[in-house]
Amino acid sequence: MVNGLPGTRTIRLAHVDDHETVRLGFASLVADEPDLSIVAAGETIDDILPSLGGVDLVVLDIRLSDGSTITHNLDVLHAHGARVLAFTAADDPGDLRAASRAGVLGVVRKSDSRDAILDAVRRTSGGEAIATTEWAAALDSDPDLASVRLSPKEQEVLALYASGEKSVTVASRAGLSAGTVSEYIRRIRSKYAMAGRPAPSKVDLYKRAVEDRLLPRPEQ
Repeated sequence: MVNGLPGTRTIRLAHVDDHETVRLGFASLVADEPDLSIVAAGETIDDILPSLGGVDLVVLDIRLSDGSTITHNLDVLHAHGARVLAFTAADDPGDLRAASRAGVLGVVRKSDSRDAILDAVRRTSGGEAIATTEWAAALDSDPDLASVRLSPKEQEVLALYASGEKSVTVASRAGLSAGTVSEYIRRIRSKYAMAGRPAPSKVDLYKRAVEDRLLPRPEQ
């Protein structure tokens, strides 16, 4: 419910940026949006971890001054079942590719328009992957574009799920919650789509798992 209106859900956000002025600016950006609420903010991902159970989307800077990498930060956040949107001033295509490989749902720049940023927040909060021009250009210049580069846990989840196991069984065998398994599958599909190898169905995921040797070929 938003402003007392039934049927309108508030999107709960966490924001991580090592610059206080950026955090204040983002807070100001969403302050007048009745469907958006920042429930946690901090300089590092450790500052928001206790609040992740009540968060729909983490808005994360790619580069933080604590020395952490985007890959590490995404691994930790994904292990908590979080959806992540990168919000960055970084111009290095390598940084954008690293964010993509780590499983962000999209990348928006701090210099983007207010409408573009808010649209990205709303879309990715529901699990939708978005591709901006800059992100697409960074991926297009990647010599390993066809390689999806799933993390070891993503490979495990894909192999179990694509082999025919139900989500609850995958969760039990992988040591995850059922909700986290769903997020893993969503992220795996996003990675394959961004690599030009879409896998919208379970059959497609099985094909990708066989192609990437995560499952044996049928004749084997």
